[in-house]
Amino acid sequence: MLHSPEFRNSVADRLEAAFPRVPQLSAFIGLDGFVDEILHVVDKRHDAERYDRVPTIRAYGERLTAAAGHSTNVELVNVMTKLGGNGPIMANALASFGLRVSYLGALGYPAIHPVFEAFTHRADVGSICGPGLTDALEFDDGKIMVGKHYTLKDITWANICTRYGAEKFTAKFASADLVGFVNWTMLPHMSDIWASIQSSLAPGLLGERRKLFIDLADPEKRLASDIRHALDLIVRFQPHFDVILGLNEKEAYEVAHVLGLDASPRDWEGLAALSTEIQRQLPIDTLVVHPTAYALTVSSAGAEVVQGAVCRKPKITTGAGDHFNSGFCLGRLLGLDNAASLLCGVATSGHYVRTAASPSVADLVSFMRCWPAD
Repeated sequence: MLHSPEFRNSVADRLEAAFPRVPQLSAFIGLDGFVDEILHVVDKRHDAERYDRVPTIRAYGERLTAAAGHSTNVELVNVMTKLGGNGPIMANALASFGLRVSYLGALGYPAIHPVFEAFTHRADVGSICGPGLTDALEFDDGKIMVGKHYTLKDITWANICTRYGAEKFTAKFASADLVGFVNWTMLPHMSDIWASIQSSLAPGLLGERRKLFIDLADPEKRLASDIRHALDLIVRFQPHFDVILGLNEKEAYEVAHVLGLDASPRDWEGLAALSTEIQRQLPIDTLVVHPTAYALTVSSAGAEVVQGAVCRKPKITTGAGDHFNSGFCLGRLLGLDNAASLLCGVATSGHYVRTAASPSVADLVSFMRCWPAD
């Protein structure tokens, strides 16, 4: 596992040298969109302003379990209301680096929801339906996302063509250095959209191979047959793109289970071995897996593992994975190798959870050179 100061300083030097090329890069990301309420669960309230929060998911679960057969009251405190969804968060992070970003998703229709107003000034934004809504209950050891997804059924290929425009979509899809499709799990028609793209657009792509990033986003609730179909569609993009599939640790085990592999939890060496087998069954360019404490890739060049920047008291955790994805993709777009790109990813998420803000490239360089103790 790579974690030395020499490694981090070397990558910081390479990233700093590549910075002038960032404004030349373009990304086309979609297709979800959420209004996120970041919430704390009250443990003890002292007065109208002061309270102790429930610190962990385990403690919250124990409180709920104790209420079985009785009832209980749960108080939620709104910490912030923000732009949400895997796509908007990733796209917003890429724009913070200085990329030219286009976004298509569920941000409000016919008018954009006010929570995305600042985003519209940082990216070329299109929307074909209203956003989903998320109550994000945050704890020191993770988060519980309670979503309302009824608007997302309107993310269809037909609505993309009529409300956004088939020609505009084709132009963006065919020209961006990075195309990103995220949150497959919550978009019931995403597989149909991929199939339509593969039949109508992909065969006509010209020029140099570009990068396609895909994030399933916690597919546990989807049927195994649907997940398997989505994985097959992802592989079918590989003849046209360098495909990057991003998974967190839980998602890696879920995909392994669908593929008939041993999905029991394991240490980082075991997870690297499991990821190698997943990539063998899904012959794409790069598989990325990012647990909290480290991140790894598997590709034709082998496996790489890089230590993360764990934060014991994060300001925010919702969106940390999307920030990791944006940082990793930045590294790959700039021609950095997988290990260096992993460091870009963990530095991006590490900065975000500590500040609740998306970093610039200069912030990443500084973070790598002044690595936090926790």
